[in-house]
Amino acid sequence: MKIKDLFYAKDEKFNITLSAKIVNITLLLIIGIIFWNYAFSRLNYESQGFSVFLEFKYKFIFGFFITIMISIFSLICSLIIGSLLAMGQKSRFLPLHYFTKIFIEIIRGTPLIVQVYLFFYVVGTALDINNRYLMGVLIMATFSGAYVAEIIRGGIDSIDKTQIESAKALGFTNFQKYRYIILPQVIKRVMPPLAGQFASLIKDSSLLSIIAVNEFTKNVQEVDSITFTPIENYAVLAVGYILLTYPISHLSKKLEKRFSYGD
Repeated sequence: MKIKDLFYAKDEKFNITLSAKIVNITLLLIIGIIFWNYAFSRLNYESQGFSVFLEFKYKFIFGFFITIMISIFSLICSLIIGSLLAMGQKSRFLPLHYFTKIFIEIIRGTPLIVQVYLFFYVVGTALDINNRYLMGVLIMATFSGAYVAEIIRGGIDSIDKTQIESAKALGFTNFQKYRYIILPQVIKRVMPPLAGQFASLIKDSSLLSIIAVNEFTKNVQEVDSITFTPIENYAVLAVGYILLTYPISHLSKKLEKRFSYGD
């Protein structure tokens, strides 16, 4: 094998050999380690290594578990809310059509931190919901659902109108049109943006710490206020969120391939 083959893909499809993957990843890891060692040396920072994690591991693990639970339920609910909102935008019933459009614009046009406060203290009080974790899931699901709705709507609108007209000409019912024509194509097209949105939802759940939800970020902040070791604590936080978001990206790529069809 030529040295050039280790650093250049042979074609545009990036059919990379195992040896090329190992060499390039190893090279990047070495460069990264050298850079971070240099950066830390400039800080004059005395690292405590893994001792902080070992001492407070139960608090880290508990916060990580809470974030997982909030994220799972929020992802499911946001997909349901987003699908309903996308259907509402397509509705011919004008009050529903305009309600969904205005609702989506308000949610997408205001900061999440504002929504956390308003939903928790205003909506939660009005509905007599005192459970912070339940409200956390509802807040995150509503916020993400507005973005999911636009992603789904965009995916539906991207379907060529001739296909829909052909389905009508063949006598397909509305259900059959969506089941056999629209949905298989929409799923493939919306997977990448949905994966990005779901990853953002997981990271944005850190803002629930402002209403005293003991998720991952809040627990890390509490440990940091005790130990005064921000680099070690936030390194654990970064690794934890990578472990949560990477499976979503990997799963979306698998589903995208699963729903790939010929033109």
